[in-house]
Amino acid sequence: MLNALWIGFFLVAFGAAVLQYLGGDPTVFAAVMKAAFDSAKTAFEVALGLTGVMCLWLGVMKIGEQAGFLAALGRWLAPLFARLFPEVPKGHPALGSITMNMAANVLGLDNAATPMGLKAMRELQDLNPSKDTASNAQILFLVLNASSVTLLPVTIFTYRAQLGAADPTDVFIPILMATYASTLAGFLFVAAVQRIRVDGVVLAWLGGITALVGGLALWFARLPAAEMTAQSSVLSNFLLLALIVIFLIGAALKRVNAYEAFIEGAKEGFHTAVTIIPYLVAMLVAIGMLRASGALPAFVEAARAGVALLGFDTAWVEALPTMVMKPLSGSGARAMMIETMQVSGADSFAGRLASIVQGSTETTFYVLAVYFGSVGIKRVRHAVAGGLMADLGGFAAAVAAAYLFFGGVA
Repeated sequence: MLNALWIGFFLVAFGAAVLQYLGGDPTVFAAVMKAAFDSAKTAFEVALGLTGVMCLWLGVMKIGEQAGFLAALGRWLAPLFARLFPEVPKGHPALGSITMNMAANVLGLDNAATPMGLKAMRELQDLNPSKDTASNAQILFLVLNASSVTLLPVTIFTYRAQLGAADPTDVFIPILMATYASTLAGFLFVAAVQRIRVDGVVLAWLGGITALVGGLALWFARLPAAEMTAQSSVLSNFLLLALIVIFLIGAALKRVNAYEAFIEGAKEGFHTAVTIIPYLVAMLVAIGMLRASGALPAFVEAARAGVALLGFDTAWVEALPTMVMKPLSGSGARAMMIETMQVSGADSFAGRLASIVQGSTETTFYVLAVYFGSVGIKRVRHAVAGGLMADLGGFAAAVAAAYLFFGGVA
């Protein structure tokens, strides 16, 4: 799918450029090629600038992992997952793998989350009576992964810092709200289809998290806009700093060499930053050509006109390309987010909203292809609908949170 999308971007850009030329713009081809070269240069500069911050955060995450916080979170989540997956026998290794996968996702440890997720899917496949058809447990597990249960959207902070945001973490609380909404929407859809029994433990979890997220929303909603932004920034940065300190204290108590753990994680961060350069170049060049050809602005303006015709505010429309791309391609959505922040500004309403959208969900079709493809599932049943329902819930919450915190203005 990504290959077809990428080729399609170039073909659409070429077609739009030809139409512009026939319409009387002789400079359009030069503008498109200049955009391609400029975007390639920008992609490298962005990736290079990411290196330091990526090393910092992956180093911190490695300290937390070695200090036992991943295992502790896994034990905490275990009673909940035992109830959400009634098809899985008590004590089956799949429950342990699911728990560790979700714990790693929550902490933003992608390198640990994906192998554990694939292991969990294989173990669920062992219990699956129909090997080419997704079981209920596999579908719920996939939708929870696709809804991006992430507590620490470190990568988004990193991109915002690189692109000049005054406070890169000011989207932290809005992202928490959006990612919670996406997970809740996906879970409720799957629970309704599969008729999952919701007992006291599940209700306690749902009620507790809903009360926390809802309490944050109500607290900030009563504040004036300027004070809301200021308090959100203070809370976001305090939580992140406190997390670093907690990880370090935990490492000291467990006699973990925090310095060596940090260096190990930082090496992974350096490798990650270098690895993404080709992907950023590929996607940013295609999107830059789309914008220079007039195709992307035409899409946004058409959407803006439609939204205005319905009588709604149109400030959120600039982030629409990121929303459209997110279920289809993670690298494409990331490039759209970067493009929006470059054009509108990292601290603009559109730039912040694109960041919140990026953190609200995972890439539904990528997750589906990787997880189900790893075990040979061909009939996915209601997995796609569940993932898209999570996307819709996350996007709606992202827009609502952006208006709540940032008011729909640059």
